[in-house]
Amino acid sequence: MRVSETENVADGVSREQWEASSPSLPSSAKLRSCDVYIGVSGYEASSSSSSLARFAKWLRAEVELQGFSCFVADRSKCRDAISHDVVERAMTSATYGMVIVSKNSFSNPYTMYELKCFLSKKNLVPIFFGLSPGDCAAEDVMEKRGELWAKHGGDLWRSYGGKEDEWKEALNALSRMEGWKLEARANNWRSCVFEALILLGTRLGRRSVVDRVETWKKRVDESMEFPFHQNEKFVGRKRELLELELMLFDGVDHVAQNERFELETMRSSRSKVLMGDPRSKRNAIVNRIKSKGKELAEQKQCEENGDIQGGGESLRKWKKKASSRIPYGKGVACVSGEPGIGKTELLLEFCYRHAQRYKTVLWIRGEAKYMRQNYINLFSLLDVDTSIENQVFIDTESPRSFEELEGESIRRLRKEFMRDVPFLIVIDNLEREKDWWDAKNLMELLPRFGGETHVIMSTRLPRVMNLEPLKLSCLSSSESMALMRGSTENIPMGEIAALRIIEEKLGRLTFGLALVGGILSEFHISPHTLLESINKMPFQHLIWTRGEDAVLRRNPFLMRLIEVSLFIVDHVDKAASGMALASGWFAPAPIPISVLSLASTEAVGVRRLSMNWKNLLGVLTCCWFSPYPRRSVVESSTLLVRLGFARNPTKEGYIDFHEIIKLYARKRGDTPAAYAMFRAINSRGSLPEHGEHVWAACFLLLKFGTQPAILKPKTSELVSFIKKFALPLAVYTFTNASRCNAALELMRRCTDALEVIEESLLSKIGKTPEKSLQSTMIPVPLTGELCPTLYRELVLLKATLLETRGKILLQSGELEIGDELCRTSIWIRDVLHGGERPGRTSSSNKMDQLLRSEAARLVN
Repeated sequence: MRVSETENVADGVSREQWEASSPSLPSSAKLRSCDVYIGVSGYEASSSSSSLARFAKWLRAEVELQGFSCFVADRSKCRDAISHDVVERAMTSATYGMVIVSKNSFSNPYTMYELKCFLSKKNLVPIFFGLSPGDCAAEDVMEKRGELWAKHGGDLWRSYGGKEDEWKEALNALSRMEGWKLEARANNWRSCVFEALILLGTRLGRRSVVDRVETWKKRVDESMEFPFHQNEKFVGRKRELLELELMLFDGVDHVAQNERFELETMRSSRSKVLMGDPRSKRNAIVNRIKSKGKELAEQKQCEENGDIQGGGESLRKWKKKASSRIPYGKGVACVSGEPGIGKTELLLEFCYRHAQRYKTVLWIRGEAKYMRQNYINLFSLLDVDTSIENQVFIDTESPRSFEELEGESIRRLRKEFMRDVPFLIVIDNLEREKDWWDAKNLMELLPRFGGETHVIMSTRLPRVMNLEPLKLSCLSSSESMALMRGSTENIPMGEIAALRIIEEKLGRLTFGLALVGGILSEFHISPHTLLESINKMPFQHLIWTRGEDAVLRRNPFLMRLIEVSLFIVDHVDKAASGMALASGWFAPAPIPISVLSLASTEAVGVRRLSMNWKNLLGVLTCCWFSPYPRRSVVESSTLLVRLGFARNPTKEGYIDFHEIIKLYARKRGDTPAAYAMFRAINSRGSLPEHGEHVWAACFLLLKFGTQPAILKPKTSELVSFIKKFALPLAVYTFTNASRCNAALELMRRCTDALEVIEESLLSKIGKTPEKSLQSTMIPVPLTGELCPTLYRELVLLKATLLETRGKILLQSGELEIGDELCRTSIWIRDVLHGGERPGRTSSSNKMDQLLRSEAARLVN
């Protein structure tokens, strides 16, 4: 419930006067009837992004979204008597008074007045921010007892000329309050806001508000807010976590001064280590001077070559470069680093630590082909209606283009993020700044920077959207050792040297270190034996294509470590090794264990590759362990998680493999593993639950752009897949996700694939598609690749694809192409079933009616 009319403000006060003298936080309440008054006096005026102000904005926004009339005020910012009078009347008319009480409130005359006013009316709902009711005893504050009041306590009434008795009475009454009180700490903001809404809904008889809040909480729980469980083995990264916090919350109260000093100290130490010079401080200063001089020289040259007033192209480029760094506190952060360095783990740890400061965490996988769909999937969680039926003719009588439809869906989602309700959007493993489908910039999807919604990205790119990224470096030596030890205790000093060699050869890559720790902990082998086995493992030369990540090519030792690990796993649990090798061609998303297990049994030849190593490693390894008894697929997946091959998603029955393992599996398994993945999806896949993996199968089967099709399945398999998965996926993508171009492209590629197969098979019997359609029986053996029944199914499926595409194009105003596709579809069915087939007349009439309707709209 928002206010936009002048009559909703005090009588006789213009909107301009109100805005000029209003409190810092806006109000949307009618003064004659106010459900809730929220007092937020007491935070520092210089810190506009302070924690208290951010919390108050969130509370106000949620109260208004639930339909309560709300008035928010910081009376310390009222500039004249008119403003104070407006606030007084709001306090008088409010049914309940929520006063946010912080450590600065007791020296603020306005907060003390609000407490006294609502205490006397017995409708006070205090929200203790950064302190508890037990901290509000007047004697403790006056005598500066405890760590909190040692700095902020004293005779605080003197700071504003108040009376001691009234001040003490208000504090003591506040500390003894029972029932209506809330506590907002750094780790429970979200819970506090929801408790406030439930309390208001209960006290004001708004049962629907309580139900909506409970429904939202349940929806967040069911949506699995975090993609993975928190990593109990997380090591180090204290400096990076603090820096991320400062990037998003610059100037917030909770980052203590000693933590800031520690961060600066760590930065300084790190620079000294990197420079490797005892005079590093002087060198750093010299480098900064040189850099500054270079920038000034560039500016001078730009001004000489271009317009001095800023119109020259060169000068504009220099200004863009000079302003490329976005300062801290703008609500956006980017983490960059090579694969396996620990970007995802860092973001996950940050989310777990700070989730309560957001309404919810929205985790998006940033791989190029899937990112837009992953982003649009947020619609269902946020209750944003983007169904195509409700957008085709919005605010206009003519149909809207596909670009307008997709833009409208994104606009609705961005609008949700531009409120004062804070969300945390995490884009993990961003592959490119521009969309893979239409080359649109990432900025068109994200909310504006500087709002309450924050954005964190992880990427391998050196720079994203002119942001200066937080570049992850390797762990320290002690942190690396802790990660390699795992749960192993009492490692002999002689074995420590072997761990140091492994650490050096891995380049302290976090993924490799964790993999070593998993092997040592799970199989109880010595570091020296593991190192010897890795050195004896022959290096497998793989073929790398352009654009593929070369992390394994750059680090042969890591490649051998993975080979040894898989050999060990294959020896103790063949199902687990098969699942790892079959994972490569699945989409970058959690994989259903049941489907993965089926794919691993299909790829028998892939799993047997490890048998070639037994001659080299058999004698060395057979003494380490004995094969495990036969396990269930869930137990096998748990073994892979413990070893570090995969992560444990919060969604039960799924497993998520590390990108380096999937890269290795693609190279090792090649086409047989891809076929196994396709057949597993075609056999056990479910479109609602496994949409990403259905897309992955489509990318393997169909030619998109310059990317060739990798698989050439049997005709029956392809027809079955398109009928069961590809066509329904395209319809869902269009109707529910408003991704019009992607849906049409998928259907066009399916049609092309069917036509290629049709022409190829008919050419073997000397027929063309046109001639073959003139007969419902094809003279080929029933046991051949193309039997009459299968051919009819293929052609009818092509007709369905053409008809669906045609109707979509007609809806968007593409009358000529849509009409041609629909009539081709009708002709195909007429040839196969005859002109008098059931449904022929109704289908034709429906198409003609839609065509006339669209034509009439275009003419008007």
